[in-house]
Amino acid sequence: MIVHKNKPKNIIYRQIDILKATVLATYKEWAAYRSHMAISIFVGPVTFLVQVFIWNAVYSTGNTVSGLTLNQIITYYGVVTIINYLTYDSADWNLQMLIQTGKFITFMLRPVSHCYYAFCQKLGHRLLALWVEFIPVYLLFLLVFKINLVPADLFWALISITLGFILMFLMNYCIGITGFWLTKTEGLRRAFILLRDLCAGVLVPLTLFPGFMQKILFFLPFQFITYVPTRVFIGSYELAGISLPIPYVVGMQAGAVIVMFLVYKLLWFLGIKRFTGVGA
Repeated sequence: MIVHKNKPKNIIYRQIDILKATVLATYKEWAAYRSHMAISIFVGPVTFLVQVFIWNAVYSTGNTVSGLTLNQIITYYGVVTIINYLTYDSADWNLQMLIQTGKFITFMLRPVSHCYYAFCQKLGHRLLALWVEFIPVYLLFLLVFKINLVPADLFWALISITLGFILMFLMNYCIGITGFWLTKTEGLRRAFILLRDLCAGVLVPLTLFPGFMQKILFFLPFQFITYVPTRVFIGSYELAGISLPIPYVVGMQAGAVIVMFLVYKLLWFLGIKRFTGVGA
C-alpha cells in the first residue's frame, strides 16, 4: 500500500495555484473595463459631500450630537467611504445569475468549490480597485478634504478590514444561495443591502440610534462589516453604552466570520439539492 505523505501539501499548493490564476484572470478581465470602476471615484466623494452638507446643517445648532463632534462625524464618513471601496462585493448577484441562467451547472463539474472561486474573483476585483478607486479617493480625502485617514493602529486596522472583507463576501454569498429557492433574488438583494448598510453603520453611525436599538445591533453581525472596521481604524469602539478594547472587538469580529461561514455551509448543503440546471 502506497501512502502519499505529501497529499495535504499538494492540495494546499493546488489551492494556491487556483487562487493566483483566478485573481490574475479577474484582474486582467476587469482591467480591460476599468472605466466602469473609475465612475465610483466620483460617486464616493459626491456621496461624502452630501453627508458633509447634511451634518454641517445639523451641527449649526450645536457642537455635539450624541457626544460626537462635527469633525468626528466627518472623519467617520471618510473612513467608511474608503473601507467600502476595499470591501465592496457582488457575489450575491453573480451567483444568482449563474443559478437563474443554468450556467451554474458548469461549476458543479469543476474540481473546485464555487465559493472559493468566487472569493478569488473578489480578491482580483478589489486588487484592481485598490489603485483605480481606493488610492485616488484616499488621496483626495487626505489632501483636499484634510481628513485624518491614518489608522490609530495599522496592525489591528488591517486585520479588522480583512475580516470585514470576508464577512461581506460570506453574507452576500448566502443571499446568492437563496437563488436555489427563489431563482430571482433581486427584491431580496435590494432589501438586504438596505438592511445591511443601515445596520452596519454605513448610513449613520450606530451610536446615533436609540439605546434599545443599539443593544439589538450589538448582537447582530452587520456591525462587523463596516462599523467595527471603522471604529478600529479610528482607535476606539463603543456601542450600546459598551466600550471594548480593540483586540477584543476584533476577536468578536473573527467569531462572526466563523459563524457566517457555518451558515454558508448549511445553506449550501440545503440549497445545492434544489438545483435543476433550468436554463442551461
